Amino acid sequence: MRFFNAVTSALFIFICSAASAYAGKLAIVIDDFGYRPQEENKILQMPLAISVAVLPTAPHAREMATKAHAQGREILIHLPMAPISKQPLEKDTLQPSMSEAEIQRIIHQAVNSVPYAVGMNNHMGSLMTSNLQGMQKVMRTLEQYHFLYFLDSMTIGNSQVTNASAGTGIKVIKRRVFLDDSQNEASIRQQFNRAIQIARKNGSAIAIGHPHPSTVRVLQQMLPSLPADIVLVRPSSLLNGASVPDKNPAPTQQKPRNPFRGVKQCITKKAPEKVYATAMFDAISSSLANSAPIKFIQDRWQYWH
Repeated sequence: MRFFNAVTSALFIFICSAASAYAGKLAIVIDDFGYRPQEENKILQMPLAISVAVLPTAPHAREMATKAHAQGREILIHLPMAPISKQPLEKDTLQPSMSEAEIQRIIHQAVNSVPYAVGMNNHMGSLMTSNLQGMQKVMRTLEQYHFLYFLDSMTIGNSQVTNASAGTGIKVIKRRVFLDDSQNEASIRQQFNRAIQIARKNGSAIAIGHPHPSTVRVLQQMLPSLPADIVLVRPSSLLNGASVPDKNPAPTQQKPRNPFRGVKQCITKKAPEKVYATAMFDAISSSLANSAPIKFIQDRWQYWH
């Protein structure tokens, strides 16, 4: 019976490891926080892995950032940046022509208005994010505040955000899906499913939405039935990409051992100490604490709390 239990446990661990290894990671960020507390509070009732991006000039910016932080959510500053198209702009919208001192002033005010932020993303910004010199000023300023990352909303294809981050400590991650360019619920569901497919295919995906009533309803409907092979994560968990293999590895100094020659027998001078079966279980239990299955279970637990 004890052997059966051990085999069952090992099988469970294997299944959990496989599920964790192949689970697609989906990060969802809700932009434009700070204007509509009624809808935003509904977002704050959703899984804690859903992050919020707060507009620093919004009337409820500090209130919503503080409330989200108290829950344990990840917070971004949703910084207004100049678009190419002509449209009404938020106060202190970043422009490529601004001096570095002016950009520093605006970001400093934004940091004070949105407490607890660990990242930043752009509100609009097609003109600003496509300007290398302008974004270099932003990245140099962000580095002073120890931000972890910049989430490029990819409002334009030739974004220079990644290039601008070179030489700084700011990591760049990119949006893959906008959930609600159309506020039609069928379209939002389609985009949500598209984000899931990208996460499955690529291992991860970042989706951005807004606190529109239609978006809130779709998330309320679809999040509880999230597929078992998809796990919600915070954007910061996607900062470490896969390691790049060395294209020119150093030559091996030793010749490979001939497997058919065997190895010399090592004769000990005294009998080895007895090792009881319980030692195996002790070793297994101690190694499980930081194992992939446990982390997978923790992620799923965090989803529901």
